[in-house]
Amino acid sequence: MKLTFLGAVQTVTGSKYLVQTARQRILVDCGLFQGLKELRERNWLPLPIEVPSLNAVILTHAHLDHSGYLPVLAKNGFRGPVYCTEATRDLCEILLPDSGHLQERDAEFANRHGYTKHKPARPLYTAADAEASLKLLRPVSFGAVHKLDDGLTVRFQRAGHILGAASVWLEEGGISLLFSGDLGRPNDPVMLDPAVAQPADYLVVESTYGNRRHERIDPELSLAEIICSTARRGGSVLIPAFAVGRTQSILYHLQRLKANRRIPDLPVYLDSPMAIDASGIFCRHLDDHKLSDSQCRSLCSIARYVRSVEESKALNGMAMPRIVISASGMATGGRAQHHPLYRLPGSRDSRRRDGEWCVGSHHPRATGACPRHSEQP
Repeated sequence: MKLTFLGAVQTVTGSKYLVQTARQRILVDCGLFQGLKELRERNWLPLPIEVPSLNAVILTHAHLDHSGYLPVLAKNGFRGPVYCTEATRDLCEILLPDSGHLQERDAEFANRHGYTKHKPARPLYTAADAEASLKLLRPVSFGAVHKLDDGLTVRFQRAGHILGAASVWLEEGGISLLFSGDLGRPNDPVMLDPAVAQPADYLVVESTYGNRRHERIDPELSLAEIICSTARRGGSVLIPAFAVGRTQSILYHLQRLKANRRIPDLPVYLDSPMAIDASGIFCRHLDDHKLSDSQCRSLCSIARYVRSVEESKALNGMAMPRIVISASGMATGGRAQHHPLYRLPGSRDSRRRDGEWCVGSHHPRATGACPRHSEQP
């Protein structure tokens, strides 16, 4: 068995690991390089293997830095199965076409404004390419041993990161490999704990945080403090959050804070079609998290869904304090970027940025009081 790193080397994105046996070539994860331009440009480089020679792909989870290169693979001739969990399949069905749409939009924008050296600029892949790649997905249950050809076996165990996230155990000829994928935190109020690692001869661990430790803070206390102080100023809270995973956690905490009257009853707007769809998938996969069906319904019902661009822009004309949650990508380069542009800088609103709360607004003061936090801002 031979292991080759094709991504997530000297960076934390673009995860791709080639596993070769005497008769098999398996790619564990198939991620996009994201972030700085020098990283994104790697997506255009050909893989150092013949793509049609790959026998299968195994996905640890649906985030694009682990799944987003799959349409490129399929476009270049890969026709094998892509093994993943059921929730990963469902999330890929919204994430990959959306990624293709954004690739098309960026290429069109570059051509329209003439800032590209390519004539014309082309998308890495299209929404149609992404839809075609979805036909290759083959769901596999957690814990089940799935036998591939040539005596290679694979097993998924829970990683606790997002819905469907798994660590992947491979074994062939008595030699075993365990790929961690992205691991969630133990004792998370929403996601199931990562499973105890299965014994393996070789362990491949991803490490986004390096030698940093998570802060030991109460997220509900932090949310309550910033929401209450912002409401007293008559401002609004803008929260950029990953559409898959983080948004659902924030909605859970907001629902609890409102139910326990720790924050004022401000309207909550979820301004992200992808996050809306992901929340629906979250409520369909009750076995993948700790919440009951009724808790899921409460989580999803606390927010008013904003689906159109017109509805999104209309939020800026409201004078009353509110909480707006938008996918972080949309708040920086998508339809929701008008929220921070309109509201910051200033003195009343708050938004989360780079790990700290930032303040700013332009709209008139509105009333808002916190039932449990009475200190002055």
